Amino acid sequence: MNERVTIELDSETLARARAAGVDLSDTLTQALRRVLPLATDEERKRAADQFYRDNREAIDYSNEYIEKHGLWSDGLRMF
Repeated sequence: MNERVTIELDSETLARARAAGVDLSDTLTQALRRVLPLATDEERKRAADQFYRDNREAIDYSNEYIEKHGLWSDGLRMF
């Protein structure tokens, strides 16, 4: 459920956002979700699952590359 709120922005920032076609409501919602802690284990799991779905291709490629070539730092470690 969405609620109407009032916020204050400086005129220049607001003008630039409008000119760029920024959806202020969506942008604020996304920003708040990033900075607010996830309250429950279920929310954390859902966020992790979504991150994996969003980044699956890159994660899978990285894992395959490391399996095939090793870590770039393998020859640099002193321990």
